[in-house]
Amino acid sequence: MRAHVEADPHGKRLAALTLMALGVVYGDIGTSPLYAIRECFKREYGLVPDADNVYGVLSLVVWSLITIVAVKYIVYILKADNRGEGGILALLALLMQRDGGQAGAATRRRSVLIMLGLFGAALLYGDGVITPAISVLGAVEGLEVAAPALSHWVVVLSVGILFLLFLFQKKGTAHVGAFFGPAMLVWFATIATLGVVEIAREPVILSAVNPWYAVQFFMVHGRHGFVLLGAVVLVVTGAEALYADMGHFGKKPIRLAWFTLVLPALLLNYFGQGAILLRDPSAVQNPFYHLAPRALLYPLIGLATIAAVIASQALISGAFSLTQQAVQLGYSPRVTIKHTSRSEAGQIYIPEVNAALMVGCLAVVIGFGSSDKLGAAYGIAVTGTMAITTALFYVVARTRWNWSVLHAGTLALVFLTIDLAFFTANIIKIEQGGWVPLAIGVGMYTLMTTWKRGRELLREILRKASLPLNLLLESLDREKPMRVRGTAVFMTSDPEGAPVVLLHHLKHNKVLHETVILLSIMSADVPEIPNEDRMAIEMLTHGFVRAQVRYGFMETPDVKDILARCEAAGVRARPGETTYYLGREQLITTGTSPMARWRKRLFSIMSRNARSATQFFGIPPNRVVELGAQIEF
Repeated sequence: MRAHVEADPHGKRLAALTLMALGVVYGDIGTSPLYAIRECFKREYGLVPDADNVYGVLSLVVWSLITIVAVKYIVYILKADNRGEGGILALLALLMQRDGGQAGAATRRRSVLIMLGLFGAALLYGDGVITPAISVLGAVEGLEVAAPALSHWVVVLSVGILFLLFLFQKKGTAHVGAFFGPAMLVWFATIATLGVVEIAREPVILSAVNPWYAVQFFMVHGRHGFVLLGAVVLVVTGAEALYADMGHFGKKPIRLAWFTLVLPALLLNYFGQGAILLRDPSAVQNPFYHLAPRALLYPLIGLATIAAVIASQALISGAFSLTQQAVQLGYSPRVTIKHTSRSEAGQIYIPEVNAALMVGCLAVVIGFGSSDKLGAAYGIAVTGTMAITTALFYVVARTRWNWSVLHAGTLALVFLTIDLAFFTANIIKIEQGGWVPLAIGVGMYTLMTTWKRGRELLREILRKASLPLNLLLESLDREKPMRVRGTAVFMTSDPEGAPVVLLHHLKHNKVLHETVILLSIMSADVPEIPNEDRMAIEMLTHGFVRAQVRYGFMETPDVKDILARCEAAGVRARPGETTYYLGREQLITTGTSPMARWRKRLFSIMSRNARSATQFFGIPPNRVVELGAQIEF
């Protein structure tokens, strides 16, 4: 079972959690100074780095960090936890719980919420592809400042670093996790120091904290100022990680790290970059690396690369957790989930997701060639997810916390106005590369909804083909099939009926084991289920036992553990005497199910390539009997 951190840590425990949160949660947003200010002064925006523009851009940066990250996420969004877990799928699961006056399964609002939540989750995969690519590219591009003759090696080195990073995933992050926090502590201290040195030379730059400079910037530049938000948003990328990683560290350490170190360090560095632009406008080509003395450039490049790798690791691990949640909530086929730590249940590795992310990251690095060009593709996924999170947050505030329409609506309207402004500014970058995260998001959304709908239709077909359990038990009084020693386990998604595989077995083999366990494994809309509530066992006639087991969306079912619980409850289920009967359906897509033909074919392909139940549930393969059936779908 997944172990959550304590709700109110203090002392050394709080310090340790804060340091770990620094390494995992803030890697993405912490590496934004590598490219964010440079992107704001790209040639396409037509901004020259004069005093008015520098003050205006910095004011936008400062207040974006304050309103979006500090106020929206740190103060409010972190309140919306699902028993300690965060992230958009955890938020969606919270809304789908049918207690506390939640919407019914058939209402239009429920459908809209599911659609929004799934699409927001799908967009995060696009973020998971682009973030490692732009972070590593932004770090390695320091070579263009330190040694321009080596600039042609930037892409090659970035590809190599990313390849090794993804190759390393199968080893797990347990033994390097303790390194992340101290490394990011050094990183934030370094970027803060670099900023302070430059601010000391141009202290007037601190006046950019005045929001009036941002207002004046919009008044002068009009539409062009609005378009610039597509670059300013780069300073808040990674804000979703605050929410998604809440279950690992808790709210208090995340908030403490932000206000005591991350926000001050980021502001100091951004002000420092603004100061150097006032003093030397030619530094606009890469203002971050121009902050450092030439003698420290190579160490800074090395440190930036380490920070970029840590930022990438956080996004990759997040994609693994998101996929695990999707599997348990029924929006993804079974995948290979390997636990890489004996002590931390949240540290997992999914080879299929790792391979897909690696191919995607390497493709965008080679295809775009620089963080400057890749910046056009960045932002749409992040801002889209932010807007969806705001919408879901409003529903939580109204239905779970009983906030008034005025209270919840005013707050959500302010957040949503900012989110949609950033999203709209990024939409215009679709032709320059913004289509990449959108395409990934639409693709993932299609896969998730196809799988969910396909499983629902298939479950209904199997339910109709099954037999009410009471009728089966009555028939055993009349027919009395031969009984053999041992225990048979039949897995079924319908706890009320006799599974089709049991009926096929009885029809063709005309024999039953002494003990027959009908096992239903169900997923709940909560992160984890307490041990005392996990299993319900019902003793039936003729040696039949009905076992219903519930797992949270952050847990992985284990049939061996389930059978051990059955034994403890008095059900005969010895490992050496237990046989597992599983069904394997061959789908024929010419049926009359209300689903488009192309989606039926897609579902059939996904079903064939899903990880087998034997592997996923930890069933001993030498104790499994599979019975196949053709199903017209």
